[in-house]
Amino acid sequence: MEAKSSNRCSFWLPKKKRSCANTRIESSMFCGNHSQRLEGQWIPCPIDPSHSVLQENLEWHVKRCPLLKQTVELSGQRFYQKGINAGNDEEEEKMGSCSLVTSEMKRNLLYSMSVSKFHQLIKKIEDVHGGICKDIEDSYLSPEACNIWFNKEIDRKLPFQEKHVLQQGSILGNLEEIGVLKRCNINVECCESDLEEKDDNTAPAVVEFGAGRGYLTQMLADCYGIKKVYLVERKSYKLKADRSLRQKESLVLERMRIDIEDLNLNAVESLHGVPYVAVGKHLCGPATDLSLRCCLSRQDGESPVLRGLAIATCCHHLSQWKSYINKEYILSLGISKDEFHIMTSFTSWAVDDDHGSKLPGVDDIDLLDSNAKEEEEGEVRDASLISVEEVVKKMKPMERAVLGFKCKQIIDAGRMKWVKKHGLNSKLVKYIPASISPENTLLIAGKPNPSIA
Repeated sequence: MEAKSSNRCSFWLPKKKRSCANTRIESSMFCGNHSQRLEGQWIPCPIDPSHSVLQENLEWHVKRCPLLKQTVELSGQRFYQKGINAGNDEEEEKMGSCSLVTSEMKRNLLYSMSVSKFHQLIKKIEDVHGGICKDIEDSYLSPEACNIWFNKEIDRKLPFQEKHVLQQGSILGNLEEIGVLKRCNINVECCESDLEEKDDNTAPAVVEFGAGRGYLTQMLADCYGIKKVYLVERKSYKLKADRSLRQKESLVLERMRIDIEDLNLNAVESLHGVPYVAVGKHLCGPATDLSLRCCLSRQDGESPVLRGLAIATCCHHLSQWKSYINKEYILSLGISKDEFHIMTSFTSWAVDDDHGSKLPGVDDIDLLDSNAKEEEEGEVRDASLISVEEVVKKMKPMERAVLGFKCKQIIDAGRMKWVKKHGLNSKLVKYIPASISPENTLLIAGKPNPSIA
């Protein structure tokens, strides 16, 4: 037993309260996952930068990378167009530099500010938020059409987690409320006569961006009789909904393993002229902007007909200036590119603790007033001797959370205005309570309708 255990990795896993069980590599106390990596030895894989490769093995690896075959196959598809939805940054393109701004770079931008500039940015955020983000309503919906899911009257093999079902149901309920979806006379399968009676606003197809395992679309197909399903996801998933969806005889399913950044939706032949609804549950950071650009940027006679969309935004701290959909709006608010990246950094404070049920409304805390009180109660110090990092550390967790939420809502308001400018009535709603998820903002849009102002 001792000889066997001595061959195991010595890396301690604090959450599991034991050492790693993997076999250690030769001449090391650790396995391949936990052996220390020397600087300069590891570089991002040129085919898939999400993993790294030893520089000395690079030539061998690029011939055998698991994603190589997928990349070759994808490049032959008509709907693949590298970077078509990526957005642009003219300044970066002229300099020929990388446009990705990492979290560390964003923090450096923040901490390199003077305290007076930091307070000016806080004031700007307060003023902007007070002017444009006061009309975000609560819209927690549990549509009757989804009762078979709420009541667990579904295939027992399908995964069921109440919080996810509540979120998915509310997303679909909000689409139904604005007339984009209509419930079937029969929950599971719509007959052809039902479809013929539907008006032009309803959509017989759905495109789910960042589909993951596809269970939002599973509920949509079960409860609203959608006949064409397109699942867009760059990763491969096990235990996905495809098996169950393919059992529906009247449903056509196409899963596209592609980055949203590279998807030309107009080139998907089976979608030409077809009315559809776009959905996405928790589209992280720039994925929201990529999806909106994918749906609305290039409209022509053969374009799919977008009837409406519902996108639950999240992970705003990952947002990038290059991909952001409404730079014109941000600049019109007097917010610079660097300030935008600092604001995206602030958004991580909104979800860095369990604020859930105890978080007050974001308008209930005046950040400027809080700062002024601290200055009155504390010692008066020369501002030039204080760093922004010190100021941030002295902020109360709830103040940081409120600032984060305000920045998230300003970023989403720009997206909502861009959608409206492209011909759809749009609004932001809180589609679930913060106690279920603090990422509870839904961008909802449909064809012009007096009921959506």
